Amino acid sequence: MLLIRVAAAVLNQTPMDWAGNSGTIRAAIAEARRRDVDILCLPELCVTGYGCEDAFYSPALREMAWQVLEELLPETRGMIVSLGLPVMHRNALFNCAAVAVDGQLRALVAKRHLAGDGLHYEPRWFKPWPPTAQSTIDRPGRAVPIGDLHLNIGGVRVGFEICEDAWVAARPGAELAARGIDVILNPSASHFALGKHAVRRRLVLEGSRAFGLTYVYSNLLGNEAGRAIYDGDAMIASSGRLIAAGSRFSFRPWQLVDAVVDIETTRTLQARTSSFEPSVGVDALCLDVDHRFRMQRPSAPVIEVDPWERAEALSFEEFARAEALALFDYARKSRSRGFVVSLSGGVDSAACALLAALMVRLGVAELGASGFKSRLGCTSLHSGDARGLTQELLTTIYQSTHHSSQATRAAARGVAEALHSRHHEFDVSDLVARYVALGEEAEGRALEWSRDDLALQNIQARARAPGAWLLANLRGALLLTTSNRSEAAVGYATMDGDTSGGLAPLGGIDKDFLRGWLRWMERVGPTGIGPLPALHAVNAMPPTAELRPPGADQTDEGDLMPYDVLEAIEDAAVGHGRSPRECLAVLRESFPGHEESDRRLWIRRFFTLWSRSQWKRERLAPSFHVDDKNLDPRSWCRFPILSGGYARELEELESEEIRPLRPV
Repeated sequence: MLLIRVAAAVLNQTPMDWAGNSGTIRAAIAEARRRDVDILCLPELCVTGYGCEDAFYSPALREMAWQVLEELLPETRGMIVSLGLPVMHRNALFNCAAVAVDGQLRALVAKRHLAGDGLHYEPRWFKPWPPTAQSTIDRPGRAVPIGDLHLNIGGVRVGFEICEDAWVAARPGAELAARGIDVILNPSASHFALGKHAVRRRLVLEGSRAFGLTYVYSNLLGNEAGRAIYDGDAMIASSGRLIAAGSRFSFRPWQLVDAVVDIETTRTLQARTSSFEPSVGVDALCLDVDHRFRMQRPSAPVIEVDPWERAEALSFEEFARAEALALFDYARKSRSRGFVVSLSGGVDSAACALLAALMVRLGVAELGASGFKSRLGCTSLHSGDARGLTQELLTTIYQSTHHSSQATRAAARGVAEALHSRHHEFDVSDLVARYVALGEEAEGRALEWSRDDLALQNIQARARAPGAWLLANLRGALLLTTSNRSEAAVGYATMDGDTSGGLAPLGGIDKDFLRGWLRWMERVGPTGIGPLPALHAVNAMPPTAELRPPGADQTDEGDLMPYDVLEAIEDAAVGHGRSPRECLAVLRESFPGHEESDRRLWIRRFFTLWSRSQWKRERLAPSFHVDDKNLDPRSWCRFPILSGGYARELEELESEEIRPLRPV
């Protein structure tokens, strides 16, 4: 038997936080040493942080990354450690895994396939390394091999698939397996999306099975740079069997999973596989490195599957935990002392307040009250339990006008009391009346709903923003804007009103999902937390902006369309590029119970409002990415601010002849 201990560490890094990033790396290496780990895989670009964006172009950043790497090398004595950083070579920038062996940098393995879809923009900064190419890069005192390399370290062959390399059809792992690789390391920065963990797990398991080797996968953890959330996946598989896995969405700065694998066993299994065809020529891509492995003993698999991972409503559990961790890191890294939410009594604001409260509940449950305060950087907080800390960190405010109902006031108050937020009620009617009077004076006439509907609605929403900002400034807190993705798609929001805030935690999710999630929160809730019955008052009311007079019976869906229909049109039109006529075919199939005239009306309304609202989407606060349908124009979905507005396409919508859907 040839037993070695391999490990995957997940790290909560921050772009260009040299002290913080090196601190988590040192801590993970130290824990790996304590566990007698032989080979440790750290996440992609962990030295600099993955989300440095155009700062990757900075020579100063790259030189600092080298300096930090040099400082970390002594920590790797007696071990094999991969550390990620950007490397400039021949006037091109490459995403590399630095392989440290026994305190020395032995190679730089460059990423071959770059992630360029969704929120990933790697081709803007990096070049893909050509297959089988290798070179050297000069550093003071030595030349370091760089390229499409693998290493024979003390008789154990180690290769790499760096994140996107494992997601493409022609995975480098197949070539590595043919060269007799024993262990593939996959340092990743794979952002969280609902349901993506299952896909990742299949890639790891299938990689280890099809290639007949041990596969070690490490990912980032937390909200690294503002928009992307990383769940901290860590997995080790051998010959198609998962032998180690860690928990996800941890509030800790790092986690590590390890396992002992038998290299001779995987080699024997490869030999027994009839389809295995080795490359028997001279392996010019292999570097030989001396290393003496520790004597290891066999160990049982350690797979930390939290109870919530087995929940029936897994997407709702994931959403709650991803958002809570993202809010925690955003507050911590922006040095904000909690959050302010303008609580209207509706779904969106209730969801924002609830997620902030879940941040405290889940964080305290894992770290303890003192650990939570220390990690958050708010040691001046006085409370010693989750309830008291929520009151210190979460401020809610209900701001009424003459059009506000007692039902929404009571719903907001009930949610605030159940969450234990610091709650206030402001009446902004006088402010609205003063603004209306100023407008009337400027126009020289009375403002009337029949003529000035939009202006009279918007001034109410905008009159609420200053009070919310005031409380946020007074408390050093971050004002959360409550806008969701469905509203962003059709511009159903008042700029500088309900869009006011520094962060939009719901900007990446649709209203239909949110309504389902809040109903689940009312009845079930996250594992270990439980339900919040006070949400019944919110869930029982139809969503409404309450900006028109009470007699108008204003509802969001009355102004727009049913939210499930809106989500279906958005998915077809934006996600799949369907034309208005093709969207009509989708609605006919998915919503046969609706009238044809309504379906056509809703499609016209969506495309018209979508085209007019790009300027609003350009101005919305940063949002979290929680699924793969985001509309954020700065990191996902680009659309011209000015366009023809689908005028001809909408004319064609009136034709009775509907073309069949084209495949996507």
